[in-house]
This record gives sequence, structure tokens and C-alpha cells, in this order.
Amino acid sequence: MTHIAIAERIDNATTGWMEKVSDTQYGMAQQPTSAAPARAVSGVSAQQPSRAQQLMGDLAPKLAELTDDVLYGDVWERPELSKRDRSLVTVAGLIALNRPDQLRSHLVRARENGVTQEELIETITHLAFYAGWPNAVTAIAVAREVFEKK
Repeated sequence: MTHIAIAERIDNATTGWMEKVSDTQYGMAQQPTSAAPARAVSGVSAQQPSRAQQLMGDLAPKLAELTDDVLYGDVWERPELSKRDRSLVTVAGLIALNRPDQLRSHLVRARENGVTQEELIETITHLAFYAGWPNAVTAIAVAREVFEKK
């Protein structure tokens, strides 16, 4: 990718360009701070490590990078669904697939994105008939744990 910058001369001085920035670095700098990965860009100090970096960055740095950059930096930022709706869809998928470890964090995220506790319980109840009773029972246990921590 090529970036073109036009700058006027001020006081007969030209613009002093610093080091080149890669497309990856440029993309990281453009992300919202909540989704930006925990890496330094062109000497700027790094932020706190993201949750993906904390969970897997040492063992699977590329997976952590893809989680930060693609999943949360791109997919979760798409405007076609609100974050609230995206949270409901994600919670439903995790219930249907019986993924309690990921469900925990997404129940918290859903609450942060405006989904009420009652709506989440109703989602679990509804999915009992479509995704299986055992999946719903597991999800209720996870939800109880998450809601009691708040």
C-alpha cells in the first residue's frame, strides 16, 4: 500500500519524514483503542496486553494477533450489526456449540454491550429447544457464575 501526503512549505522548511511504517503498523494505529493490539508502533510505548495476548500470545502469537486484529479489530467493528446484536448472536452460537469457557467472557461482554441478564436467560431458555437441553443447562450454570461475580 502507498500513502501519499501533501504538505506545504512553511517558513521555507520542508516536511521531515520519519521512519517507514508497514501496512500492519498503519492498520494497528487506525484501530479503536479497545481493540488495538498490545504492540508498540514506531517506538510508541505499548499498551497493556490484550486478553488474547494474555491468554495465548506467548504460545500462539499469530492466533493472538488474528484475534486482536481480525476478530475484534474488524469483525466486531462492522456496522451492519450493533455490538448488542453481535453479542446476542455470539452468545447463542457459543451455547449451541457448548463452549462454556468462551461463553463466560461473552456473557460479560454482552452485558457491557447492553444485553440484560433477563434477555440472556431467555436466550438460553429458548436455545434449550434448538441447541439441546444439556447445552442450556451448562449455559445456565455458566451464567449463574458470571452474574454472581458482577
